[in-house]
Amino acid sequence: MDLDLIDRKIVAELMRDATMPIAQIAEKAGLSQTPCWKRIQKLEAMGVLTSRVALADPSRLGFGLTVFVGIEAPDHSPDWRAAFATAVGSIPEIMEVYRMAGELDYLLRVSVSDMASFDALYKRLTDAVPIKNVTSHFAMERMKFTTAYPVDTRNR
Repeated sequence: MDLDLIDRKIVAELMRDATMPIAQIAEKAGLSQTPCWKRIQKLEAMGVLTSRVALADPSRLGFGLTVFVGIEAPDHSPDWRAAFATAVGSIPEIMEVYRMAGELDYLLRVSVSDMASFDALYKRLTDAVPIKNVTSHFAMERMKFTTAYPVDTRNR
């Protein structure tokens, strides 16, 4: 999907701060408010903009431990994949799930309060679905975090 410069500027501003008033976004994109609002609605309808959220500091909410969990599936049947999707979907501390190419079949990002909470999550997941291998990597420090993609806002 190829977005024009104005659309890219709008998307970049909303990723930076979704609470920004339309008038301010419009000014930065070089539009008046009504055309800017219509473009935002079009970007939402096209699925470019999927939601507007507030970001929170996980440690201030009691989620001080981030764990990256590698999963090797025992098989790749539709039944197993469906059971796995149901299991990870039912555990809110599992923040992200990716199906991978390479050594791991799935990579999960998990946010929990402490090791005991992770152990309970681990048991819940492995009780819910058979897993060939689980490898957990515990983050010691979050050095960079962003949800904003580096959209090119230069005129091409």
